[in-house]
Amino acid sequence: MTSVLIRVQFTVICLITCVTFLHAEKPAQLKVVRDIVYANVGSHQLKLDLHLPANVRNPPLLVWIHGGGWRAGSRKAVKLSGLTQHGYAIASISYRFSEKAIFPAQIHDCKAAIRWLRANAEGYGYNADRIAVAGSSAGGHLALLLGVSGGDAELEGQVGKNLQQSSRVQAVIDYYGPSDFVLRGRTQPERAYTDKSGSYALLGGKEGLVAPEMERLASPATYVSEDDPPLLVFHGTNDATVLLDQSQRITELYKAAGLDVQLVVLDGAGHGGKKFTQGENFDHALHFLNKHLKHAP
Repeated sequence: MTSVLIRVQFTVICLITCVTFLHAEKPAQLKVVRDIVYANVGSHQLKLDLHLPANVRNPPLLVWIHGGGWRAGSRKAVKLSGLTQHGYAIASISYRFSEKAIFPAQIHDCKAAIRWLRANAEGYGYNADRIAVAGSSAGGHLALLLGVSGGDAELEGQVGKNLQQSSRVQAVIDYYGPSDFVLRGRTQPERAYTDKSGSYALLGGKEGLVAPEMERLASPATYVSEDDPPLLVFHGTNDATVLLDQSQRITELYKAAGLDVQLVVLDGAGHGGKKFTQGENFDHALHFLNKHLKHAP
């Protein structure tokens, strides 16, 4: 075989290998629409990003709420972004931090985002009747609160222009978010009543004190009722930022109300980490969403 022919064959093999590799690694087509203003509060713009899978007709929608102690964080980091590969649209939302406004401003913003998403579903092509919400840490707290406080006038607020729309959601995934600030004051006072935790500023804490009515108002545990949506909770045994008892508390209340709930406890895990949203735990979240959104009657 001539050296020229050998070189030609080698080149063809390399081209075939490269094409095969590129085909195998090519991600699903995705349309991302960033910096959509969903509401204005004074001069402050509240924004969201939409991640829309191409060639998926009327996909269910997951709303992601970022963490950061209600005082930091960014909607740009979507920990469940892989769901777009499985036919889900994702909306990642921003909300006011505690330095701009204390609670209940944050849940007012989140509910305004849900209402905006419902009002604009037809234009973007996702299913407004199949909305789940998920979040981590502070975002987990807000996700829980969205799930359990449907129809509560005080938490509904007047943010945005779509007040005729419902802010209810059909499923909730909570990653290690606080659920009961009254309980936290008993079991973790060093965080509940100091600046070590963002909840102190969120609830208007001063001189080492937080008003009990604010603790109750902001606690998802206050609002659990028999019409609340299915809930999946993840928490690590070694979490020193938000104790495991917070997730155990909301799980107990859900069970007492006869609601659909599951608590996944990660042995040795702390406050966050890739293991919560990758591998078998990603699959767990996907199965939960498929059951309650994609395949729900």
